[in-house]
Amino acid sequence: MADEIYLIMNKPCGYVCSAVSDSHSTVYDLLSPELRALVQGAKRGHRLHTIGRLDCDTSGLLLFTTDGQFSHKIAAAEGIGGLSLPKTYRAKLSRPLTLKEKDDYITRSEQGLVLPAEKKFPQQQSAPAKLNFVSDEDCDITVFEGKFHEVRRIFRALGNEVLQLKRIRIGELELPEKLEAGAYRKLSEEELSLLQK
Repeated sequence: MADEIYLIMNKPCGYVCSAVSDSHSTVYDLLSPELRALVQGAKRGHRLHTIGRLDCDTSGLLLFTTDGQFSHKIAAAEGIGGLSLPKTYRAKLSRPLTLKEKDDYITRSEQGLVLPAEKKFPQQQSAPAKLNFVSDEDCDITVFEGKFHEVRRIFRALGNEVLQLKRIRIGELELPEKLEAGAYRKLSEEELSLLQK
């Protein structure tokens, strides 16, 4: 673990999480040349890679590592087999809500929803999600699995649309306030320990 790399980035919108893309810039374009060299050059299991993904239109907390075992441990916790690492997003909604509608959204989300079909993914049942409204149109939503476009589909099932989406927390690890969009740094020992609780 001592020789491995563990990074946190505040991913901006407009970047994809794959190493190669024909149509968009990739998150690896934001890294230094030395770090980019570890994406393709290192042996399998020690290449620099993202832990999970964020859509092109989603910003916020993104992790990188060269530690394949650590990555598998975090990614395997994305909702398969009951071991889940919750992920929290700040969603800006297209339609402001009344107090009654907020209560309705919270109750229905806690029960799980039938997610509308999207692209190659059919209708799916979502696990319960936790909602906390910070304003009439801004909501923090915590999900415990990793279905395709899950947060956007949850709000669609509730009758609303997400205009902006930002991941602000993975497990106990929060996106640092002072980390600018597009910036990254090494995870501290304390931050690493938060991911292993």
